Amino acid sequence: DEIGLIPCPEARYNRSPIVLVENKLGVESWCVKFLLPYVHNKLLLYRQRKQWLNKDELIDITCTLLLLNPDFTTAWNVRKELILSGTLNPLKDLHLGKLALTKFPKSPETWIHRRWVLQQLIQENSLPSLVTKGNLGAAPVERIHRLVQEEMNICSEAAGRYPSNYNAWSHRIWVLQHLGKLTVKVLLDELSSTKYWVSMHVSDHSGFHYRQFLLKSLIGRTVTDNNVLVQNQMVNEQNPSLQKEEESAGAEAACAEEQSVDLPRRLEEELELCTELIDTYPGHETLWCHSDETLNNSHHSPATSHMAQAMDVDGLNESSSKQGYTQETKRLKRAPMQDSLGPEMEYRFIDKVLSTCRDVDQARFATAYRKWLLTFLGQ
Repeated sequence: DEIGLIPCPEARYNRSPIVLVENKLGVESWCVKFLLPYVHNKLLLYRQRKQWLNKDELIDITCTLLLLNPDFTTAWNVRKELILSGTLNPLKDLHLGKLALTKFPKSPETWIHRRWVLQQLIQENSLPSLVTKGNLGAAPVERIHRLVQEEMNICSEAAGRYPSNYNAWSHRIWVLQHLGKLTVKVLLDELSSTKYWVSMHVSDHSGFHYRQFLLKSLIGRTVTDNNVLVQNQMVNEQNPSLQKEEESAGAEAACAEEQSVDLPRRLEEELELCTELIDTYPGHETLWCHSDETLNNSHHSPATSHMAQAMDVDGLNESSSKQGYTQETKRLKRAPMQDSLGPEMEYRFIDKVLSTCRDVDQARFATAYRKWLLTFLGQ
């Protein structure tokens, strides 16, 4: 499950340079300068039709070459041909890529090939591409869920091995889009699972950019589902006879899922996370940039502005029917976004930072943040 080089400038003992201990594969460094050119030349001679290699030899040579140099595109292309011909199991290439990423976590060719393999699995119906249909049964959905979780774990490990590993985070986004289908549950699970990671890597721009993708996707999903719900209600009011039991059940399930997402609260929690991390780890520009983008999303999102307006309307309706339940009480109870995520709170936070911090960079970032509030929010 892991590969690495053992520092050894020369062969001191008459033994194999390959060491395997508890599923950890080690290669003595002295042999790489002999082994890599050998397998490289063998593969090039095969591609130039100057030397014949059978399928087993091709699999072994490309495997050895990619573990030593995973960015050699020709080797991945040969394995693509073997997969398409039915000679090589695509799941074995997923495992090979996982192993190569333990040594070369940013290898772009490895990530590209991994996405290609996943696409083949979907197209060949090894994993059904239409997850949303109800007649697929539980087994395919569970298989896709396990595959998504496996990819998430691999991306997390690779991101931890190489700072700002945008290749790993970009692959993670691709998996969510093509396998996770950007469902609300998957987006919320990812927000929860990556919270600890970004708290431990406060200078990693790629990790926080991924959380911005999750928040924007959640906002877009909520807006889309709300629009669909309104359209369905209008159709049902005009043509009650067209409403079927199955469609009603599906709409109610989707509505229940979406209503469980308190989007303003999610954005507020993200700002609270930024505030806590800025206080704990002063002088990290990444945290201030993430706070900028989160606040910008909260003030320019159609979903959150619509929710805020709906909360005020609810408060007025309640106050007209119940004397003791005023609009102010309703507003405080529901905590609309224009109050909880307002710029006033951010200004107070900036003033606190500037009055207490001793870090020069922290003061510079706080000043820039204040200027951003004035410029982009117009407040």
